[in-house]
Amino acid sequence: MPSFQQPEPPHPLFTVRGLRRAVLACSLLAACAGALAQSFDEEFDDEEKPWQEIAVQLPPTPQEQNLAEFYLSPNATMKAYIDTNSVSIGTDKVVRYTVVTKTEGGAVNVMYEGMRCETWEKKTYAFGHPDGKWSRSRRDKWQPIRDIGVNRIDGALFKDYFCEGKIIADNENVKSIVNRLKTQTRIDPVRR
Repeated sequence: MPSFQQPEPPHPLFTVRGLRRAVLACSLLAACAGALAQSFDEEFDDEEKPWQEIAVQLPPTPQEQNLAEFYLSPNATMKAYIDTNSVSIGTDKVVRYTVVTKTEGGAVNVMYEGMRCETWEKKTYAFGHPDGKWSRSRRDKWQPIRDIGVNRIDGALFKDYFCEGKIIADNENVKSIVNRLKTQTRIDPVRR
């Protein structure tokens, strides 16, 4: 009499219950992967966010001992200085500083300004008065930097001290920028 072998029971994976478990496991795995991918995309979002300027705090009045003269041009009709204690770089990538100009006739102007290397723009926040007080600028919009004329304050600061192309000079190191201002060491001393 021939012997018949009993067929082996189906593998648990291929039963209805096993298939349901496999489908459920794959669904959970896909959901987790999707959540991780979304989280990854949010952390490394390459989309450019709109620029946001930070709130500005006006600095103390500049003191004579903190002024560093900087070069304008061979024919300049005034001298220009930066209050080295006022130089800062905000989280918005704006270099802020107080500039003081003195003419041969004795006129003195004091302005608190900001410069955006990325967009080649500057903004005047306030004007200083002889009594040490500030008055807010009525023209507080970002303006293109002009690098023309003999008294080229904006162009000199942009090209010679604060910016290298569209980025802040010296890897955004305020101490290094201030040191170059104090020693009158321009970014590229040959360029004129």
